[in-house]
Amino acid sequence: MAEQGNGQGWTQRTRMAAAGRRPREQFGYVNTPIYRGSTVLFPTYADLAARTGRFSYGTAGTPTTQALEEAWSELSGAETTVLTPSGLAAIAVALMTATAAGDHVLVMDSVYRPTRQFCDTMLARFGVAVTYFDPMLPADEVRALVRPETRAMMLEAPGSQSFEVPDLPAIVALARERDLCTILDNTWATPVFLAPHALGIDLAIEAGTKYLSGHSDLLMGLVSANAAWAKRLRATFDSFAILPGPEDVFLALRGFRTLDLRLREAERQGLAMARWFKARPEVARVLHPALPDCPGHGNWARDFRGSTGLFSVLLHPAPVAAVAAMLDGLRLFGMGYSWGGYESLVIPFDCAGYRSATRWRSDGPALRFSIGLEDVADLQADLDSGFARLRAAC
Repeated sequence: MAEQGNGQGWTQRTRMAAAGRRPREQFGYVNTPIYRGSTVLFPTYADLAARTGRFSYGTAGTPTTQALEEAWSELSGAETTVLTPSGLAAIAVALMTATAAGDHVLVMDSVYRPTRQFCDTMLARFGVAVTYFDPMLPADEVRALVRPETRAMMLEAPGSQSFEVPDLPAIVALARERDLCTILDNTWATPVFLAPHALGIDLAIEAGTKYLSGHSDLLMGLVSANAAWAKRLRATFDSFAILPGPEDVFLALRGFRTLDLRLREAERQGLAMARWFKARPEVARVLHPALPDCPGHGNWARDFRGSTGLFSVLLHPAPVAAVAAMLDGLRLFGMGYSWGGYESLVIPFDCAGYRSATRWRSDGPALRFSIGLEDVADLQADLDSGFARLRAAC
């Protein structure tokens, strides 16, 4: 009977098919079943007093959560992983792990907007100061922003909506020099295309809602930690007991098995669409890290193993009514605030109002696309009709 091994000598794809599986403990069934429950029974008084065994209460985890934690840790190169009910919850747990009252945090100006809201509201309420900085600022200039009370750096690569790719190794080196905790939102690449802990990142965040799910049917967050931060992360998580439901964990485990294959298809589809957009006369610029003119492309080429299907397109000037005509008539692109599923999505955006250390510039409307698994020719035909409506309404 197949059983999980240590994965030595296996490729990443093979390890992802095997990680976290214990069929001998599940009566031979391939997948870890859904364990629901709060109460764990102990056979004797001594066992109860000593809390022997891996599981002691529902908030401490189940075999279902253990399977995903172990699989994600193996993929990420982490010492431990904790699961949360959403990506934003994972961000909150990571920031609360790394900070205390009176501390100071450096945050990239291009982070996910809800990350910024958490920093400006909850962290501020707890007495943690925040300074935002340009993600493309050289590490030597970032060093000047470090204070005696600075304890952490919140990073995201590439940047949300604007897709800049910072020099992560240089920033990590600075953090090591000043004994700062590095936190990276790695949702875009996932550990398939960027190994966060191999780069020296202390805490890595994933919104499993996106590519890990792959089917737009669950909310999930994950935080992985290296050996230096594993105990502190687990202690923060245990204090909150903020954990996802067992059905969502089961679905995330199922998504994990095909994540490598789906991401490579997302890369292929995304690049095909990004290059098609670049050739369109209505398009002023495409912000995709794998394209040479995207800010930080050299950093992406050095540090990442691939790209995914999420990127932005900047149009030439057009009225709002024309953009609405384009988007409202699309048949294959839904409009919704998520990405990473099998279906293609688009949203208009303008991040000028929530950047403070940088200035967002776009002469025309900006659109963020998540390219799904539909046929590329069908997607292009849908957008070709959309651009015709845009031109007609200008």
